[in-house]
Amino acid sequence: MKIIIPGGNGQVGRMLTSAFMREGHECVVLTRKPSHSTDEAPGFREVLWDGRTLGPWADELEGADVVINLAGRSVDCRYHERNLREMMASRVDSTRVIGQAIAQAKNPPRVWLQASTATIYAHRYDAPNDEETGIIGGNESGVPALWRKSIDIAQAWEAELNATPTPRTRKVALRAAMVMSTARLGVFHILARHCQLGFGRFGDGRQYVSWIHEHDFIAAVKFLIEREDLAGPFNLAAPEPLPNRDFIASLHTVLGRKLSMPVPRWALEIGTFFLRTETELILKSRRVVPTRLSKHGFTFRYPDWPSAVADLAERWSQQAI
Repeated sequence: MKIIIPGGNGQVGRMLTSAFMREGHECVVLTRKPSHSTDEAPGFREVLWDGRTLGPWADELEGADVVINLAGRSVDCRYHERNLREMMASRVDSTRVIGQAIAQAKNPPRVWLQASTATIYAHRYDAPNDEETGIIGGNESGVPALWRKSIDIAQAWEAELNATPTPRTRKVALRAAMVMSTARLGVFHILARHCQLGFGRFGDGRQYVSWIHEHDFIAAVKFLIEREDLAGPFNLAAPEPLPNRDFIASLHTVLGRKLSMPVPRWALEIGTFFLRTETELILKSRRVVPTRLSKHGFTFRYPDWPSAVADLAERWSQQAI
């Protein structure tokens, strides 16, 4: 297959590109800053685009098989107005122009997988959110007003996916939870270092953590490419989310760390201020389950956190040696 990956230079994009190339597929990454490395692997190319306007890059979609749009400014930042505008524009603009390129193609891709986020759902403890009965967030009581901003962005992102008619191209929204891999400076790496330093649960630890192992994320993407009968939103999350206190405790156990000092909310507020990020990323209760994937026959290799963290910690420790 020829697979186009806008915004494919991030950790998730590199993970997918490596997996596809191992199977002999051609990967074209659309990027604002092509490296044009002389040692590019066979079957891999970077193509310049600005993420906003049609240009020569759109020719790459002609006759391609798959588009996986991952473009969007990182959410790991302070939610001030400039960053919020950039987060919104980078997602909505890139999605809009991909839709335009597909609509004008004479031989468009057969499937468009569009990045979205599990953050679109409500902060809740009482029940899990799935694609069929889950509550879209934004109206919860007792949560910071700023949390609404990320939900507004997520909804606008998906609305843009659906805005342009692409009758010959199937559309899938990937409502992904945190992808756990052993990549340096990835989510798992940061959490493992947190535990090595002796820190434990965040806040009161009641908030649910939704996650997905990198193997299952890649497998789910491939599954959704192959299943031509599937469209719409899919939660890419392991079927067993768990409270942060249990999530962190399991990580401490596999790393052999006995010291586990809870990090209170006030300390998190101070820490995230100096790290230029937001507490929403660690305090929002994301209790998300993959009902549609499971219903259509997808099987997780790592459905529960103890099995996933054992694999991740072993491989991460070997890399750290």
